[in-house]
Amino acid sequence: MKFLSIIFFICNITLMANANYYEEAGKHFGIDPRLLWSIAKIESKHNPNAVNVNTNGTEDIGIMQINTVHLPSLEKYGISRDDLFEPRTNIFVGAWVLQGCFKKHGFSKNAITCYNGRIKDNPYGDKVLSAFFEAEKKYASN
Repeated sequence: MKFLSIIFFICNITLMANANYYEEAGKHFGIDPRLLWSIAKIESKHNPNAVNVNTNGTEDIGIMQINTVHLPSLEKYGISRDDLFEPRTNIFVGAWVLQGCFKKHGFSKNAITCYNGRIKDNPYGDKVLSAFFEAEKKYASN
C-alpha cells in the first residue's frame, strides 16, 4: 500500500486526502485500491465535483463518476445524489459497482469495462489497465 501514498503525493494533496478511501474501500470489497485509483483517474481525473450529463439523460457524478441509474438502489442505503459528491462515499459506491461487475464477469477486462456500461467495442478496460500499469511503472522506476 506504500505505492498509493507515493503516487498520491506526487499527484497532489487532494489525492493524498483520498488515498485512504481507496485503500479502505478496496479492503472492504476485496478490490486492489490501485485499480479503484486508476478508474478514478480515467473517469474524472480525481475530481470530486465532476458531473457528466449523458445523452440518455442520466448523470455521472463525482470521483468515480457514479451513474444516476444506481440511485434507486443507493437510496435503500440512505445514499442520495448529493452524497455522491463526498469522496469517501463516491469511492465506496464505485467499489460496490465494480464488485458487481466482477461477480457478473469474473476478474477480467470485461468486468472493468462493465463499470463503464457497454462492453462490446468499448476500449474502457484497456484505458483503465493502461493507467494502472503506467502508475506501477512510475513507482518501480523510483
